Amino acid sequence: MKRLLYLLIPVFILSSCGEKKQDPAAELLKLKQARVEIDAKIAALEKGKKDSTKVVPVSVTALTKGVFNAYIEVQSEISGDENIVASSQAPGTVKTIAVHSGQKVAKGQLLAVLDAGPVEQQIEAQNSQLGLLKSLYEKQQNLWSQNIGTEVQLLSAKTNYESSQKQLAALKTQRDMYRIVSPISGTIDEVGIKVGQICTAGLNGIRVVSYDQLKAEAKLGENYLGKVKQGDPVTIVLPAVNDSIKTTISYVAQSVEELSRAFLVQVRLPNSSKLHPNMSCIMKIANYTNSSTLVVPVSVIQNTSNGAMVFVAEGNKAKAVKVETGRNSNGKVEILSGLNEGDQVITAGYEDIENGQSISIQ
Repeated sequence: MKRLLYLLIPVFILSSCGEKKQDPAAELLKLKQARVEIDAKIAALEKGKKDSTKVVPVSVTALTKGVFNAYIEVQSEISGDENIVASSQAPGTVKTIAVHSGQKVAKGQLLAVLDAGPVEQQIEAQNSQLGLLKSLYEKQQNLWSQNIGTEVQLLSAKTNYESSQKQLAALKTQRDMYRIVSPISGTIDEVGIKVGQICTAGLNGIRVVSYDQLKAEAKLGENYLGKVKQGDPVTIVLPAVNDSIKTTISYVAQSVEELSRAFLVQVRLPNSSKLHPNMSCIMKIANYTNSSTLVVPVSVIQNTSNGAMVFVAEGNKAKAVKVETGRNSNGKVEILSGLNEGDQVITAGYEDIENGQSISIQ
C-alpha cells in the first residue's frame, strides 16, 4: 500500500504543475468589462420603458359605423378610342406630305404620297394602249351595225378593250399602295415620316387618333385577376386639373400578357373639356364595399407578437385592445372584431403610452 502511495505522489505533483495559474488582475479587468456591458443594457432598457404614472395627453375618436370602400389604385393615361399609325402598303421614298400635326382629317383622306415612278409609267403606257383599243372597238361596232365584218372581229375587239381596262385598274390599285390615306376620321397626332425618307410598309407612317371617345387604360398585375370585373365602380382622378370623374369599368382583359404578367383594364370616359389625350390620371377601382363597419386609421394599429391591437380611452386610462383587421385602403383599415361602436380610440399620442397608462384627453 505504501509502495502504491509513493508511486502516485509524483503523478499528483506533475499534474498540479501542469495547471496554468489565473492572473487576478486579468480576472478583475474581465469582470469590470462585463459589468460595464450589463450596466449599459440596463440603462437602455430603463430608457425605453414608458412611465405608466406619467399623464400623457392624447386625442381620441369615437367610433361609428359607416361605409368602407377598398380601392385598387394604378397609374393610367387617357387616350383616344382609336389610335392608328397609317402607312403605305408598299415601300418607297416619301414624295409629298399633305398634312401636319393637329390637323383634322376624314376617313380616306390622302395623307402622303410615295414615289411610284415605274408604276406611273406603266399607267401612262396603258392609257395610250387603252385609247387605241377603245377606238378599234368603237369602229368595229360601227361596222357591225352596218353588217360589215364578222361577229368574231367584234368580240375580239371588245375583249381586248375590256382586258386593257382591267390592266389599267390593276395598275392604279398598285399605285394606290404608294399612297398613305387615313383609315379613320380623327386628328393627326404625329407625322413620323419626312420627305425623302424611305417609308417601310407597316413600320413608320402618320399617327391618326380619334378623340370623339376618350378612354383611360391601365395594366394590373395578375394577382388581381378575378378581383376586378366589368361594371365595377371606378374613380378617375385628374391631378392636373384637381378634379375626378366617377364611372365604371368598361372592359377587363381575360388574358395575361406573357412578358409583363399584367392584364388590361379600360374605362370609357364622357366628353368633357377637362379631358385631353395623353393626360396622366389615377384609376381608383372600388373592388370591395362594406356598407356598415367600423374603420380606424392604419397608423393606430400596433402590431405585436400577440397580434394587432389599438389603444382605447377608458376614463383617464389607456387600454390595449386586441383587434382583427380586414381590408385597408386610403390610409384606413376595417375592424372586424375587438372594438364596438362608441369606443374612444386613441388617434394621437399613442406612441408614448402603454396598457394602463394615465392619459388626459385633449
